[in-house]
Amino acid sequence: MGFELIHIIAILIAVVVTAVICFPLGIGYRKKVSEKEISSAEDEARRIINEAIKSSENKKREALVEAKEEILRTRSEFEKEVKVQKADLQKQERRLQQKEENIDRKTENIEKKEELLAQKHAELEREHEEVRTIKRSQTEMLERISGFTAEDAKAYLIAQVETEVTHETAMKIKEIEARAKEEADQRAREIVATAIQRCAADHVSDITVSVVPLPNDEMKGRIIGREGRNIRTIETLTGVDLIIDDTPEAITVSCFEPVRREIARVALEKLIADGRIHPTHIEEMVEKARREVEAIIKSEGERATFETGVRGVHPEVQKMLGRLHYRTSYGQNVLQHSIEVSHIAGLMAAELGADVTAAKRAGLLHDIGKALDHEYEGTHVNLGVEFCRKYKEKEDILHAIQAHHGDVECKTLVACLVQAADAVSAARPGARRENLENYIKRLEKLEEITGTYPGVEKSYAIQAGREVRVMVKPEQVGEDQMVILARELAKRIENELEYPGQIKVHVLRETKVVEYAK
Repeated sequence: MGFELIHIIAILIAVVVTAVICFPLGIGYRKKVSEKEISSAEDEARRIINEAIKSSENKKREALVEAKEEILRTRSEFEKEVKVQKADLQKQERRLQQKEENIDRKTENIEKKEELLAQKHAELEREHEEVRTIKRSQTEMLERISGFTAEDAKAYLIAQVETEVTHETAMKIKEIEARAKEEADQRAREIVATAIQRCAADHVSDITVSVVPLPNDEMKGRIIGREGRNIRTIETLTGVDLIIDDTPEAITVSCFEPVRREIARVALEKLIADGRIHPTHIEEMVEKARREVEAIIKSEGERATFETGVRGVHPEVQKMLGRLHYRTSYGQNVLQHSIEVSHIAGLMAAELGADVTAAKRAGLLHDIGKALDHEYEGTHVNLGVEFCRKYKEKEDILHAIQAHHGDVECKTLVACLVQAADAVSAARPGARRENLENYIKRLEKLEEITGTYPGVEKSYAIQAGREVRVMVKPEQVGEDQMVILARELAKRIENELEYPGQIKVHVLRETKVVEYAK
């Protein structure tokens, strides 16, 4: 600030001097006045300059003093921080030194332990070598004494163990089977026999085709219609195949879906009785036949629940039960079979003190999936479980449905009873039948399964496939092995074949000795 003031004063002096020089010819008075003013101005300027110089020097001294004080203060703070950092560094150095000392001690201990371990390892190696040497010498001595090599002795011991284990296994199986039969056979026979005696259900055989009688052979042409329009309309509306052949006064209705086949049969009978056969009338009769069949389905479902005493069945479940009236399995009517299973399961549950209501309900619903398996993918067991779950059936009922063919293990007494009742209903004489082709295939497969085992000489399926007799070679199959072979054959038949009832596996071993007296 002082230097700027000096600069301004210098500029003013220069202006004044310039003015004086530019006007040398002025009036004397003005000259004198000007000279006085100039001298006074010069004096003032010198005074101002001196004051400015003094002020600037004072401010400079003050600034120097303040700067020195700031430097001293900063230096003292820095020295304090340096002292603190030095103290921290010394502490860290002491800690690191202690850690290094600890690590050195641990390293020394580890080195000592490694030396000890190395010594022990060397000792163990020496001992192992001594053991191997002793073992070799003993093995050589045993081989010399016994006359067997190590491999021969191993094979001999394995053969002995196998023989003993096979014998013990067979004896154990016989013992368990005998004890189980003694305890269970009599009681089971009494329960099943009582249940069957108290349940006398009719059994009706059915097939996958229906035959509609005709009053005369002229009716065949009328059913076919001009250019086949009538027969095409019937087949399109009902989803069946009409077989019109040389059979006199009869038409065959073929369809694997039994409800559609029944609708077509009823519609044909109504058309033949009415006599008017054309596409419009066919549609009316098919619709009327459909309503009649649905009414029969409903009434059959109600009859099944009433006859078995099962209450609280959902209307849709009841309707699906009614559809089983037109479904057959090995020629056995599935609805009648379900009613029979319900009765037998309920009677056995009563004998055993189990839940009769749950057993009868599960028995009635166990095959309900067979009413769905023509329309959806999957086994009738899975379809039945999903359908009943949809309509809020209880888990124990669903489990009994799922387990009645052994797809899952039975976890409840009700499931075991339904499984047993299903087998009893299907296996009793006259309940089921199958066509000749499937019957022959099953017999061939049965003989093929049982004839492929080593040691089997011949196998024969007898008793209409309910028993298989297996002849074994006596020099290859011992008496103990016969028990195991019979069980293995039974398990394989269960896994690979589908059959109604049960199959008895009979294993025979015959030893002949011939000698001549001379």
